[in-house]
Order: sequence, then C-alpha cells, then structure tokens
Amino acid sequence: MGRLVFPTGIRVYIDTQILIYSIERHPRYWPILDMLWTERFEGRASIVTSQLTLMEALVGPFKSKNDRVVAAYKAALDSGNVDFIPVSLDVLERAARVRAGTRLRTPDAIHAATALHEGTDLFLTNDRAFRTMSELRPLLLDDVLSAVG
Repeated sequence: MGRLVFPTGIRVYIDTQILIYSIERHPRYWPILDMLWTERFEGRASIVTSQLTLMEALVGPFKSKNDRVVAAYKAALDSGNVDFIPVSLDVLERAARVRAGTRLRTPDAIHAATALHEGTDLFLTNDRAFRTMSELRPLLLDDVLSAVG
C-alpha cells in the first residue's frame, strides 16, 4: 500500500472527502489518513480546511439522521485539530477568479481559493478536478494507494 510521508511543519489542506474519510474511518483510505493525523497529533503537521467542508460533510449524516456521525463532525470542529477557515470576502473573490479560469464548480473553487489564501503546502483530495491547478500541489489518495512500493 502507498504511504504518505510529510516534511515537518507542513500545512495540509483537506477537502470534504478527506474529512469524511477520516471521521468515518473509510476502510480503504483510513490506513493512509491515519498517518496524516498522527503527524498532526505529534505536532509535525497542521491541517487546514474551509468552514464549507463542515457544511458539505454534514449533508449525508443529516439525510440519514445519523446523530452519532453529526456529533463526530461537530467534535472535529471543536477539537482544535483542524483549522477551519472562514469563507471570507477575500476567499470568495479569489474563488470567483479560480472559477472563471477553470472548470471547477463553486464549492471546489472555494476550497481551492481557501488553500491558496492560506498558503498551504499540499492539497489532499481524491477529486481529479483539482489536478488542473498545479499551484495547489494536489495529491489524490487514489494515487497514493496505487504507488505500491
């Protein structure tokens, strides 16, 4: 299986899929993501995402009326383990520029703009649409999995 190795001090942007895979411990992706969270808990990495991520992640649990998972997402917000960045006017303007120059949908443009605004070192996702934005330094979990060593 592939492995994530992070330089000390890295700031990693996670999109909604990554938060979902982490909170719900997706069996395929959790072994990789556990490495990221270990780096975070040991103080060698910081994890950043947009407040939009929480809204997107809560849709499924609200639909299925899964209060346990809703509580897990809210706990993540309160834990301090993830820096949830507000959707500010600066981010929205940058997202409009991103959207105008790419084929990204509005939520994805907000994620991209937030990562760029925050100067993150890596954009962790599983969404191939972000590959078109090399300045994000996107890394797809499926690519990590396929990099069997």
